[in-house]
Amino acid sequence: MVAFLTKPYRLLIADDDAQFRDVLRSLLEPFFTLLEASSGEQAIEIVEDERVDLLLLDMHMDRLTGIETIQIVKSIDALTPCILITADATDELLREATEAEAYSVLKKPVRKADLLQTVDSAMVATYRASLFGAAGPNAI
Repeated sequence: MVAFLTKPYRLLIADDDAQFRDVLRSLLEPFFTLLEASSGEQAIEIVEDERVDLLLLDMHMDRLTGIETIQIVKSIDALTPCILITADATDELLREATEAEAYSVLKKPVRKADLLQTVDSAMVATYRASLFGAAGPNAI
């Protein structure tokens, strides 16, 4: 059985592009309590200090990449789903993301439907909780 989200799940957006974080926030704010980080290092600090139920990470950030950040996050909490967002989804990057245990890789520019479907799928797989209930993401 899949339940509609009722508790305030916490989603962390890690991207060094403030405008892209704003776009993601506008799409996801109705469904989550949102946290934001402008770097991989800041994302790790947040994961160490607060409960985070799902991460969306840009691949190319200063110092730590999205994959490096996922590897560290998974050492802190192996169950937290991490979705990598990148403009260059090469076969090599997809292999590295799989090895790092990323839940999924989305290619920029990300379509709203793809983002919401992937986030919902991660929530159902991990917490058995859907953003949209039985209607699915096409309902919005």
